[in-house]
Amino acid sequence: MSNAIQVQADFNAPPATRILAEFVATHPSKGWTDEVEHEAHRTFLNWLGCAVGAAQHESVESSLGAIREFQPAPQASILGRKDRVDMGGAALINGISSHTFDFDDTHLKTVIHPAGPVASAILALGEHTQVNGRQMIDALVLGIDVACRVGNCMYPDHYHRGWHITGSTGMLGSAAACSRLMGLDAQKTTMALGIASSQPVGMREQFGTMTKPFHPGGAARAGQLSALLAKHGFTASPKALEAGRGFIQTVSTKADWSEIDRELGKSFEISLNTYKPFACGIVIHPAIDACAQLRAQGVAADDVDRIELRVHPLVLELTGKKTPKDGLEGKFSVYHGCAVGLIFGQAGEGEYADNIVNRADVVALRGKVNATTDLSIDEASVDVTAILKNGKQVHIFIKHAIGSVENPMTDSNLEQKFTGLTEPIIGKEKTRQLISALWNLGKAADLKQILSLSQPD
Repeated sequence: MSNAIQVQADFNAPPATRILAEFVATHPSKGWTDEVEHEAHRTFLNWLGCAVGAAQHESVESSLGAIREFQPAPQASILGRKDRVDMGGAALINGISSHTFDFDDTHLKTVIHPAGPVASAILALGEHTQVNGRQMIDALVLGIDVACRVGNCMYPDHYHRGWHITGSTGMLGSAAACSRLMGLDAQKTTMALGIASSQPVGMREQFGTMTKPFHPGGAARAGQLSALLAKHGFTASPKALEAGRGFIQTVSTKADWSEIDRELGKSFEISLNTYKPFACGIVIHPAIDACAQLRAQGVAADDVDRIELRVHPLVLELTGKKTPKDGLEGKFSVYHGCAVGLIFGQAGEGEYADNIVNRADVVALRGKVNATTDLSIDEASVDVTAILKNGKQVHIFIKHAIGSVENPMTDSNLEQKFTGLTEPIIGKEKTRQLISALWNLGKAADLKQILSLSQPD
């Protein structure tokens, strides 16, 4: 008698790998609306600002130390630093730095942070192969579309199983984008996706540690390598995504195949991208927004007896740390988010410094926050009531926080965020010039100006 484990699998799924590969290889350059084009520039600008801003973080120092052990050839730049390493190492480190502050973009439908794996891979590859800005934007849009469409197909089951979906779909977006950047045909792009599908990166257990930002960096490097292997004739299953024992059906019981090609080439997932005003897990944003509004209405921390939150269960599952000990843990504490939102009216990277997380007034207010779960509250919403010491109650309901698709950050908001991240690293004048260059990336003859401006003097 066979001891083989019996699994429910769909062995008649559509050819998802080939469909996506042909789309990536053949879709026309700038084959989308001006709105999609502009969102691509917003995505790249936000990603690069986050990467430069974290360039001196200890996680970047550690990862760069490890890469130097390989004695890499100086093929590509590390953003926010003068270092140059091999292009795989640059993809890894820039991916790590872009996610270190947890301040990067979010595709809210799947909670994927799509730019980290894709932009990190193509910037390093593009610098080495000397591509132009138009090629970069094309690769970015198409790579993000692949990652997010696969994410749509599997979410939420795949995420609930414990996968960090940014890393576990990011290697596909990276492979697709790098294939496009090198001009691979549909057959070799199919192989690249197949190779990448055997390299999903990241478990949610790592949230709150340096390994979480490793996930988009690792995915960037894995996808880039997959495309290079395919370029040189390395092979993989042409059904690696959809096969009964392929990627999607191995890591998820949900497989909504319609998400792969629904309006493929007509609507683009980058249009649904959002940008964080707060440097922490996205599900905390409504609570921070509400507490910042309490502050704007005149509620002071000293006036508060307690703050009552009603949140979706996922909020506490992901960010229920009541007593964070450092900044990384603080990013996964809705209690800390509420405290800094009320005390400071904001929650940038500075509000997640270790000394702020452990500051007496912050710790005291954090202890006054009570959170209860309520399935009637959407993941993107929060119901907050501040009960003051004088008995007064102030109630705020946030349906969609600032930074969401429904309440997006403006271009001016993004520039302010970018400036706050990059000025301490590269200075005021370079920051001003870099913002201008990034808004015009799609017209750039090469990447030299952007890379030069992204490094400190």
